[in-house]
Amino acid sequence: MVAPTALVVVLVVILPFLAVILFSVAHIRLIDIPRLTLNNITFTTDNFAHALSSQSFWSGFGTTIAYASLTTIGAIVGGLAVGLALRRPFRGRGLIRAGLLIPYVLPVVAAAAIWKTLLNPQYGVVNALGKTILGWDAPIAFLSTTSQTFAGVHVPVTLFTVVAFEIWKTTPLAFLFITARLQVMPAEPEEAAALDGANSRQVFWHIIFPQLRGVVILLVLLRFIWSFQSFNDIYLLTGGAGGTQVLAIRIYTELITRADIGSAAAYGLVMTAILAVLLSFVVIVNRRGERL
Repeated sequence: MVAPTALVVVLVVILPFLAVILFSVAHIRLIDIPRLTLNNITFTTDNFAHALSSQSFWSGFGTTIAYASLTTIGAIVGGLAVGLALRRPFRGRGLIRAGLLIPYVLPVVAAAAIWKTLLNPQYGVVNALGKTILGWDAPIAFLSTTSQTFAGVHVPVTLFTVVAFEIWKTTPLAFLFITARLQVMPAEPEEAAALDGANSRQVFWHIIFPQLRGVVILLVLLRFIWSFQSFNDIYLLTGGAGGTQVLAIRIYTELITRADIGSAAAYGLVMTAILAVLLSFVVIVNRRGERL
């Protein structure tokens, strides 16, 4: 009964992964694919040596860590803030909750097109408001400026822009997780704390947040893993320009621009190993019985 599913898994997952392992230890370029056979494959370990010794790899790794960390923190903090703000019933709460889900359900291509239009340095609304209201001297190329100085501080403009886009896009998911947990919390402990004189900050840190700890830990792990392997959002917004070449973009560059399948496969396996370590933390959390 499980044979059809097993066959699909073998064909769609296992065989391609084995092919990636084979390509990672071989010198293969895109031009070699039409006449590729096992007899004319040149095996080498230079792909991994090149990946681990490449300055671009470690630069991309640092960018990926920064991007994943900032988006994870931003999405969870935003989801927590919105979840707490909409916790109590009021007129129109359902409509507001539904509206908050629009960024998450909006196709990423459409969302990226909207942001690129708003941030366009020539006709974008953001630069127009910046020049008329905030007094900007010149428009800012948000999607291609590696760094710009504001008040004596160098700011990675494009990286922060794609981080803001990812936070805007994924905060609704964190909001859903946190809201689901908030709705099943008993009200008695909070009411008792309020009667004993506890203020809102004390109630949050000592009563609400401990009950959210399990879902927050799970969100941190999952959100970081998803952001770590993010490709679509960054590619659609910047194409890796402006200091946003994360590891996924770097793999794409090795494969498409440099046409080096072996190098791209090696980059991909290194990234897979990093993700496997991160995924192990999810397994540990589940085995310890953390409950949403």
